[in-house]
Amino acid sequence: MSGCGDCGAIPNFLYSQHDLEYLDLSHLNLTGEFPIWLLENNTRLKTLSLVNNSLSGPIKLPAHSHMSMSLKDLDISKNFLDGHIPMEIGASLPSLEGLYISENSLTGSIPPSIGDMKSLLSLDLSHNNLSGEIPKKLTMGCSSLISLILSNNNLQGQIFSEKFSLFQLVVLQLNGNHFSGSIPKSLSNCPHLASIDFSNNNLSGRIPSWMGNISYMREIIMSNNGLEGPIPIDFCQLQFLLILDLSNNNISGRLPSCFGPGYIIHVHLSKNRLEGSLTTQFCKSSSLVTLDLSDNQLSGNIPDCINMLGELSYLILKNNNLEGKIPFQLCTLQKLSLIDLSQNHLSGHIPSCLNLTTNELYNEDNQVLLIYGLLFTLLFKDTLSVGEPVPFTTKYMAYSYKGRLLTYMSGIDLSCNKLTGEIPYEIGHLSKIHVLNLSHNFLVGGIPSTFSNLEQIESLDLSYNNLSGEIPPELVDLYFLSTFSVAYNNLSGKTPARIRQFATFNGSCYQGNPLLCGEPLKSCSTTSPPPMIQEGPTKGREDDGFIDMGVFYVSLIVSYIMVLMTIAAVLYINPYWRRAWFYYIEMCFTSSYYFIVDHLSKA
Repeated sequence: MSGCGDCGAIPNFLYSQHDLEYLDLSHLNLTGEFPIWLLENNTRLKTLSLVNNSLSGPIKLPAHSHMSMSLKDLDISKNFLDGHIPMEIGASLPSLEGLYISENSLTGSIPPSIGDMKSLLSLDLSHNNLSGEIPKKLTMGCSSLISLILSNNNLQGQIFSEKFSLFQLVVLQLNGNHFSGSIPKSLSNCPHLASIDFSNNNLSGRIPSWMGNISYMREIIMSNNGLEGPIPIDFCQLQFLLILDLSNNNISGRLPSCFGPGYIIHVHLSKNRLEGSLTTQFCKSSSLVTLDLSDNQLSGNIPDCINMLGELSYLILKNNNLEGKIPFQLCTLQKLSLIDLSQNHLSGHIPSCLNLTTNELYNEDNQVLLIYGLLFTLLFKDTLSVGEPVPFTTKYMAYSYKGRLLTYMSGIDLSCNKLTGEIPYEIGHLSKIHVLNLSHNFLVGGIPSTFSNLEQIESLDLSYNNLSGEIPPELVDLYFLSTFSVAYNNLSGKTPARIRQFATFNGSCYQGNPLLCGEPLKSCSTTSPPPMIQEGPTKGREDDGFIDMGVFYVSLIVSYIMVLMTIAAVLYINPYWRRAWFYYIEMCFTSSYYFIVDHLSKA
């Protein structure tokens, strides 16, 4: 009956059924409390699925275990169930092989009695509000467990104790909790581990080298923790590794020289302290789709062999110390949809042959099947990751794109580099691009008129360059444009007409261009008249010049006083000059005296 309509209540005829073995009531928007009577009436029931309904209240179980001895699979995920998981659940449902209670509002701790479910193969308690530690009885008693998913709760403590018997684990997802301590060595005894997700916890210590010895490993996701030290060289042995996400940790050192197993698809190592140059070993990863090494301390050039990554769609290298030119080999990558090389030291011209695409034909089911294979996909499809979020800045905000939304995203960010030359007009032919940021460079020339062909553009930033000429008026036809800036260039002429999207852009989008005019700046019709020389009255005006005699006399007196004060100050400060000055004055008086006496006697 799954998905047969909007029932609201469980159909009445089920009350009279007593021999059901398989019952699927998922996706029916059922309301009310958990239907315990279904378990009590149908003692032969093996599978009960109530996924994606609106059931509320606590989980209730039969008082006698013989009423549910046959039940193998119970799936009540995606409801509104609350309260605690019954502490006696292990005794009430001893034969369970699959227990799925994810995406509810359950609180309290994980019942230790789950460890009594000796046949349990899969346990999913994710997306609740569970707290406390993982019961030791669970890690010791459920020795057949293949899949353990406890993500997005409030669990804490160390992941596992030394006492551990979950040796058959294939999928282990503990992300989104508060686990602390180091990665437990007991997991090295799980030879079949294929998927580990410890992201968004408080783990510390080094990444253990034993992870490189688990040959079946498909994905390692440990982002947003406090892990440190280098990436173990032992990872080179993971020939079937598909997803590696160690972003936002304190990982240091260089990229392993052997990095790049042939099958790897998604690599996320951003926000660490990695240094050194980009290893050419990445070029051997012909299946690579995502390469995110942003926010590190990498240096050197972008290797020319990048053209060997024929499947590369997302290249994120922002905020490093990369230098040199943007390799024209990027132009040969036909599946590129996001390029972020911002905040580096790249120089030279922008390649005119850059080409972007979108992955609109992306099919997630086919992608999972392609990555993991048929058998693995059938068993664990709902728990597998096709890829971690890809960060990209648009509209001055940092976003993370994932899944189908990512497939529609297309953008180029080359901002905050040392790029020179003109903007290639060919970029205007990228009609599917959503984001173009060329700001904070040394670009010259005009804005290509071909930019009017950027039909899907939402964010266009050309600010802080040396662009000149007029802004193409055809840009007003960019209907999806919501962020626009040409500030601090040498543009001239009239701003685009205040219509459509351009009616929303204020003066800050154009500031720093003195020769620009038009709304929202000063009007182009407003011109400042030349300064007029006011003719004053002829009376009292000097005929022989333009000197103001009043100012002249005041300046003369002030200068005279300043000279006298300077002489007095010097004589006061320097005794030698003071004695010389008085001697000079005395000689002048004596000479004058004898001169007068001599002339008077002759008279």
